[in-house]
Amino acid sequence: MNQTKRHFLGAAVAALATVGFTGLAQAQNYPERDVTAVIQWGAGGGTDVAMRGYAPYAEEALGKKIILQNKPGASGAIGANFVLQQPSDGYTILMGAEPQALFRVMKMAEFDYDQFYPVNIAAIANTILLVAKPDAPWNTMQDLLSHVQANPKKVKQYIAGQGTVPYTVNTMIGSLTKFETILVPFDGDGPAIAALQGGHLDIGFIASGAAIEHIKAGRLKALGVLDNKPFQGIAPMTDAPSLKGLPKYLPWGSWYGVFVKKDTPEPVKAKLVAAFKKAGDNPQYRKMMEGRGTTMLNIGGAEAEKFIKKWQSTTAWLYQNAGTAKVDPATLGIAKP
Repeated sequence: MNQTKRHFLGAAVAALATVGFTGLAQAQNYPERDVTAVIQWGAGGGTDVAMRGYAPYAEEALGKKIILQNKPGASGAIGANFVLQQPSDGYTILMGAEPQALFRVMKMAEFDYDQFYPVNIAAIANTILLVAKPDAPWNTMQDLLSHVQANPKKVKQYIAGQGTVPYTVNTMIGSLTKFETILVPFDGDGPAIAALQGGHLDIGFIASGAAIEHIKAGRLKALGVLDNKPFQGIAPMTDAPSLKGLPKYLPWGSWYGVFVKKDTPEPVKAKLVAAFKKAGDNPQYRKMMEGRGTTMLNIGGAEAEKFIKKWQSTTAWLYQNAGTAKVDPATLGIAKP
């Protein structure tokens, strides 16, 4: 090898070593600036409320600001795809929710959580309510079922994209009894709640975290809870005779978590995991979330991945058996529950 080539190769190796050292140093020093957190749903919904309550405590642990941005649309795919386009340096994180676990099953995107690392699954909203506009003439799930079955395609129901609470609970109900409504799409609970209060919608299935304060204030009416026991005086949907089979799908609910791209450096992942774990242990945050009917999880890494796979399996096969899945879960390697 001549001297020129040796010099060139030596310079190239030195340059690569410098880049590697610089990258490692930057990861070790993370965070050196504020972090952007993309909330994949609109303002006022369950994910938005949970994450806005969560972020201040994580900021304390990180020592930097977490700048929250709502990027709703396409059942969360717009926000998630935005994060995937950013550098894998931990400065753009995703504050996501359960529908993303079904992106491939429902052909909404070519990815789901397979390209993300779960920093923390904060909580699961396994208390889901059937709510109605304040002046609705129904007081129970059975009242509503009787009306809908006598008047098909008349009641306006809030629906969101595949994988969301409204879509999935509607699928559960429809698998057990006839339930034909007018499905009106919204990008998240916040806009739908406003429409319910304004009388532009009649009913919606919404996690208690987003709805409970409105119910207490009389701005929404609760007709039932997705359970076989009451919640804060709200009767279980299983009181309706045709819905006695609901428990086979339970417990089920929406959940809220924080994610980074899977190829983010390990030191960055570790710092984020520690910060959000500490935030999830904060007594004030736990009190807020539990008061809204959610169950704290505060899990990350392998434990969170196991949780997501179990939820994905239950829901994907519910859709497959109901004939609404766009892709057979088996072809994606999703095991039956």
